[in-house]
Amino acid sequence: MIKLALADDHQLVLDGLKSIISDVEDFELVAEGNNGRDICLIADNFDVDVLLIDIDMPLMNGMQATEVIKKKHPNMKVLILTMHNEKGIIQKVLEVGADGYLLKNTNQDELISAIRKVQSGERYFSADVTLSLASPADGVKVRFQNVEIDTSLTEREIEILRLIAQGLSNKEIGDKLYISHRTVDTHRTNLMRKLDAKNIAALIRYAIRAGLIE
Repeated sequence: MIKLALADDHQLVLDGLKSIISDVEDFELVAEGNNGRDICLIADNFDVDVLLIDIDMPLMNGMQATEVIKKKHPNMKVLILTMHNEKGIIQKVLEVGADGYLLKNTNQDELISAIRKVQSGERYFSADVTLSLASPADGVKVRFQNVEIDTSLTEREIEILRLIAQGLSNKEIGDKLYISHRTVDTHRTNLMRKLDAKNIAALIRYAIRAGLIE
């Protein structure tokens, strides 16, 4: 069983998460709280594998709680579940030790997958979070699961890389993004050059390892 604990100051969110957890055979909810202090006490007193923590909470926010928990219980996994998609906030949460970062607009399947991956020792990020962190604005590299996404990739190139990895053709990608298939082909060529990929299979492997697709 994967033992879970939740912390969010909105009861409706907690109720929704509990409903999802109760439907998964190998998930067990052991405790819940409404603020950062609650989840720190839960970490101290319960046998928990993965903690799902919101950022905006009273008394102690999720970033502070994550830092406290990871210092005292480094083997506990923390999965942030929030509405915040700002690069600065994401980076700070990762710096204090969070194992994953999900946005609250995620679907049920992605949430379940993220919990399993984090519990198994992987890091997990929503696709939108990946795009935020990979923004070329600051000229640094960000490490994801097993690879670094070089910020020479533009947001459009990352978007196209994800669609290529999903098996879409140039025409299908062009139709989806309202650009010509020739423009897609140019982006594909640039991706292969920047990532030193010899073929489409190499692009797909990169996308998977970077967490752009399942």
